[in-house]
Amino acid sequence: MLRIAIYPNFQKKHALSCAKEVIARLHQFGGEIWVDNSCRAEFAEFSCIKYDYFPAMVHRIDIVIAIGGDGTMLRCAKEMIGSKALLLGINTGTLGFMAGLETNELDELSRLFLGKYELSPRMMIEGTLKHENKVQTFTALNDIAVSGLYGKVFDFTVCADDNLIGRYRADGIVCSTPTGSTAYALSAGGPLLEPELSCIELTFICPHSLFNRPLLVSSERRITIRHTARDSRNILLSADGESPIPFPLGARLDIVKSKHSISLINLRNGGFYDAVNRKLMQSIKGFS
Repeated sequence: MLRIAIYPNFQKKHALSCAKEVIARLHQFGGEIWVDNSCRAEFAEFSCIKYDYFPAMVHRIDIVIAIGGDGTMLRCAKEMIGSKALLLGINTGTLGFMAGLETNELDELSRLFLGKYELSPRMMIEGTLKHENKVQTFTALNDIAVSGLYGKVFDFTVCADDNLIGRYRADGIVCSTPTGSTAYALSAGGPLLEPELSCIELTFICPHSLFNRPLLVSSERRITIRHTARDSRNILLSADGESPIPFPLGARLDIVKSKHSISLINLRNGGFYDAVNRKLMQSIKGFS
């Protein structure tokens, strides 16, 4: 029996109604359905659901279905670290670039039970912030960004395995995975990358130069960022868009490929290029 956990984001419009329809369909197909204890009230009408805390259940689940937007999938992916479960996203948000289904495509869920789906393995990155005697670590599926508050320009250096790449003056830098190339890095002028690639993309935010361009670095490298701004009070670090923390003067941020990865399920034909055309190119091409 296929064991499936539902991970809904009730802050998203239609997420609850979508989740209920998904549960009804999965039960009809013979799936064993799991939901976090915090959602008991929302799904009280279903007697087929098993409840537990998500961090505990995810290690005995085959598939997790995240219902919401890309942010929902990012949070879900972090809670799945260390498990072997596969992740399927159903988009009830706006862009939903990482999602494998839209809400009008729920008929495709039957393919989960037939094994008729594509898997897209995605690398993650790990950041380690060291300052004095304090060490903080972050794992990201999309990106780790360092930026100045209120568009503050600051100076920083970037190295690969202690080899200097360059000294920069900019609003910040986005260190992203290929998955994250369609997120913050894209908005900052970075290239689109096939998500199954293994590399780290460095994209500079509003660089004060005519010549600073995005860089692609081998995922086997260690990227080190240090900033040399005199006033470090408004320099912040954020992993996958989570609440930022201070990046103090004298701190060192090392970014490497994480030992963890995750596989996303795609239930529609076309995969990455289909998503590019449907979600990023429509406004350019004028498609209806």
